[in-house]
Parts: sequence; structure tokens; C-alpha cells
Amino acid sequence: MVGYAFMGAAHSQAWRTVNRVYDLPARARMALICGRDTAKVADAADRLGWEAYTTDWRDLINRDDIDVVDICTPGDSHAEIALAALAAGKHVLCEKPLANTVAEARAMTAAADVARAAGVRSMCAFNYRRVPAVTMMRQLVADGRLGVIRHVRAVYLQDWIVDPQFPLVWRLQKDRAGSGALGDIGAHIIDLTQFVTGQRISGVSAVTETFVKERPLPAESSGLAASVDGHAAPTGPVTVDDAAVFVARLDGGALATYEASRFATGRKNALRVEINGSLGTVVFDLERLNELEFYDATRPAVEQGFNRILVTEGEHPYMSAWWPPGHIIGYEHSFTHEMRDFIEAVANGVDPTPSFADALQVQLVLDAVTRSAELGSSWTEVAPALTAAAV
Repeated sequence: MVGYAFMGAAHSQAWRTVNRVYDLPARARMALICGRDTAKVADAADRLGWEAYTTDWRDLINRDDIDVVDICTPGDSHAEIALAALAAGKHVLCEKPLANTVAEARAMTAAADVARAAGVRSMCAFNYRRVPAVTMMRQLVADGRLGVIRHVRAVYLQDWIVDPQFPLVWRLQKDRAGSGALGDIGAHIIDLTQFVTGQRISGVSAVTETFVKERPLPAESSGLAASVDGHAAPTGPVTVDDAAVFVARLDGGALATYEASRFATGRKNALRVEINGSLGTVVFDLERLNELEFYDATRPAVEQGFNRILVTEGEHPYMSAWWPPGHIIGYEHSFTHEMRDFIEAVANGVDPTPSFADALQVQLVLDAVTRSAELGSSWTEVAPALTAAAV
């Protein structure tokens, strides 16, 4: 694995757990973790359960005993690492968004297509697909329980950069992160809604905003804003969006609204999706991730109303390996489910999902949103997902 911070810790938890929970056709051995800082990556290896550590990701590529490379780095290094790993015959799991640019995502998708012919698999890590309630939501739609999908309503709200003195970390720099709230959390609701509905976003009209345009430079040692001789820290420009809002049309005819913001004061990690159809409505709220709200309009009028479904039965997606009904699971379990699906796919010689091609399509939506905002919210079609090889 490359990276050991927030996502690295989440992925490590999943790799440690997955074979202890699920009976799988292959076993994950946590062989080598990579990070740039020797002391920090050594500590991470010990704390997170890795056998060894390195400060050069090429060591992962060159070791014959490593079959899988898990990329948990900022977006500016995804393409280089993934392309090298695929060329070396390593299966690749890459965090979202897939890349910082459409060109990089196309190149990664083309490389994945070539590698697939040699039996090498790849997947992008949109973990919210693996929340049992979200997977059940998809099943309700696929089974026709909602009828014709008419509306999609999705928000993902956080507030961790509301303070203008919060330092200029890498997530606020376009060259490192690619985009701001749009790519960081907006990508999640784009993928989630397309996954649930089975429809893809075909066009958008968008607006983005950067509310705080200059921030203190971080102190390298602490990650906190520095001061120099008692004076305020030097500042640098924020080069990504703080919030993105857009309306969209899905290719099945549904109308959709999306909002992604890291300036929603009081909202810590609030993801909510509502799907309205001709026969019913289903609602998912990440802060109640074991539940769905389901309105069945086919029932007699005197019985209609939103029903709470507790998604903890053994028959529910992923839940058979966990606890008795009613015993809830949490955020970290979505990553364990992700690793379960990835291991099963690789071991059985099938392509895991979401594929790099799926992630490229999300990247194309992000690009359309950005272009629309730059053009005064003009209607912008999402470009076709042709790979570099196809072009």
C-alpha cells in the first residue's frame, strides 16, 4: 500500500479484518507499506499491521511477492503509480477520484484495458457502494420497486475548513488534489447515485465557489498554521473550490440536483441521497447508515407512509458475516466489504467494480461541472468515456 494517513488507516483496517470475517478464495498478506517520511511510515507499519515499510513506491512494483498495489495517496500521484503497477502485472486498487485530470484517467483506463487481457485486475475505491443499505437501495431500484426514476437529490456536506485560519493543506491545492469539495466528496455522490439508479449523468449546469481564497501555510512539523516571530503565518492561494452545486440530467430521463460543500457549518460528514420514482421513494442518510427510508406508493392509501428499514438482517447485502439482526455496523465496514469484493474478483479471475472505466466516467462528470462553472453555469454535456486506446 502507498500512503498511511486517513485512507491508508481505513484500508489497513480492512485488509487486517477481511479474511477474519469472510471465507474467501485468497488470503491478504500485508507485506509492504510506503510513505515519504521514514519515521512516520515506520510507525505506521507497526501501528497498522504491515510487515515492512519503504520510502520508495517503486519497491512495491519491483517485489515479486507482491500481487496487489493499493494506492491511498493524493491524486497527483495516482496515475504514475497505477500505470507502473499495471505494467508490472500487479492488480491495482486506487482511491477516488481516479486521477486529477481526464487525460490521466483516460490513460489509466486504457492501461487497465490492456492489463485485463493478461488477467490483471483493477478497481477504484468508491467505498460507499459497499454500505449494505446503499446496495439494498440499488436492489430496490433494480427490482422496479420505485418504478420510473424521476428525481435524484444528493448532498454531501462537511465543515472542516470553515475557519479561515485553517492551514493550506494539500486538499486545498489544485496541483495536488485536482479539485476541492467537488472531487473530494462530490465524486462520492456522483458515483453513488449512478450506482443506485443504473443511470449516468449526461449533462450539467453548475456553479462553484471558493469562499476563503488565501490561507496560512502549514507548519511542516505539526500540520498547523505557523507563526514567525509572533507574526501571522505567511499565506498562499487556495486553488480549488470550497463548494460545488449543480443540476443534472441522467441518461434515463431523471432530473438531479447535487451539492458538495466543505463550508456547511455544523455538518461533519453529512451525505444524503433521495430517489423519487413513479411508484415510491427511497432515502439514505450516512449518519444513519444502517437504515433506509422507503415509501411504497403501491400500498393502499391508508397504509402509505415512510417505513424505516433496519438493514442488519443476514439476508441483507454483506451482513451474513457480521452480527445478529439489529446489531449495527459502521463506516469502517464499508472498506472491509470493498476488500472482500476485490479479493473475490481477483481470485476468481473476474473484473471488480467500480472499474477504472466507471471511475473515468465520474471524472468526466467532474470535468463537465468544472467547465460549466467556468462558463457561467452554461449547460454542458458530459464527454463520452472513450479510452486513450480507443481514441
